[in-house]
Amino acid sequence: MTTFAGPRQLTGRRLSVLPLTRSIGAELSDIDLAEVARDDELFDEMRALLLEYKVLFARDQDISRSEHIALARRFGDLEDHPVAGSDPDHPGLVRIYKDLDSPPEHYENAYHCDATWRESPPMGCVLRCVETPSVGGDTIWVDMAEAYRRLPEEVKARIRGLTARHSIEASFGAAMQLEERHALRERFPDAEHPVVRTHPETGEKILFVNSFATHLTNFHTPENVRFGADYAPGAAELLHYLMRQASIPEYQVRWRWTANSFAIWDNRSTQHYAVQDYWPAVRKMERAGIVGDRPY
Repeated sequence: MTTFAGPRQLTGRRLSVLPLTRSIGAELSDIDLAEVARDDELFDEMRALLLEYKVLFARDQDISRSEHIALARRFGDLEDHPVAGSDPDHPGLVRIYKDLDSPPEHYENAYHCDATWRESPPMGCVLRCVETPSVGGDTIWVDMAEAYRRLPEEVKARIRGLTARHSIEASFGAAMQLEERHALRERFPDAEHPVVRTHPETGEKILFVNSFATHLTNFHTPENVRFGADYAPGAAELLHYLMRQASIPEYQVRWRWTANSFAIWDNRSTQHYAVQDYWPAVRKMERAGIVGDRPY
């Protein structure tokens, strides 16, 4: 776990960095995200901070949608969402609008890592708050490298080499009619990922199961299974134990949204939870997701 000394200045820049917890999250001030999108040196510094803190926050960023897209594209190509879709004038910018016509429950209010049902889940996201309730609507992020680091050693040994299945059909598809759900599965077959992935840039080990994970795929070995009960429900109980690590407050940072505030997060090493304690108030967010790599 990194020990932070408090706010600091980036070399050559007047950019203040305020850590929000001892393991995850930092707020940036004296920053114009539109300028970051245009300035190579400033962007490189911000990307280094993202690897260090895993999620970065900034307030009072009155920038255009085109500038939002430009910033996200500095990290890589953008991806659409097969269910949520994109803004028609800004491909890759997903509108997450919750209003009086929206149901009070949704898949965001579960700890998840975006789109792990893809063979190559997103590298990260740039999320903007357009409109927020006067009370409620916070988002929580979780440091899953810290969650792995603090697992008991016997659990680390037990999950070494395990893989898990991740499914859009069992999540977004579960609310669809049978034919529509099957069509979604045809487009996006279940993906299989390591339970512990390695961050491609930092080398950190990351606990990589979340609410899109349905089951462990290679648990049924003579070492693990003596009787059927060891596999069912034994494997499911292990998976659920691992998924519950995201709910431990010591691994979390919680962000209170204001209009034109931004969050930029590393989707490879974090999970998040959109707290839906505001309905029927209105909450409007716009997200640009960045294409990632296949976990290993």
